[in-house]
Amino acid sequence: MVKGVGDFLVETVGEAVAEAILSLLACALLGALALIAYLSWSFSPPLTLAGAGLLALALSHGARSIFRGPGKGRGRRGLAAVTSFAFLLTAATAVFLMFYATGCGCL
Repeated sequence: MVKGVGDFLVETVGEAVAEAILSLLACALLGALALIAYLSWSFSPPLTLAGAGLLALALSHGARSIFRGPGKGRGRRGLAAVTSFAFLLTAATAVFLMFYATGCGCL
């Protein structure tokens, strides 16, 4: 019985520490993204908007490649594979920030 209580406490403390680390990581990532946006806007607003437009175009191409699927007789190659990976990475980062950065008190 004592061993079971000890295991429960170790698991509970481990989960609390992991949650705190993930929340801290999410806040740091959110702060870094905000700093990058601020610095790029202060350097050149038109270049920032152009970069955001190109990023949106690349991510939308990746989303289209994923949800539409490959054409007849062609697999995912080249640009479609790169933009699909970028879209999935961005989506995973957004989900991570939604779940952890909203509870860190930094917003």
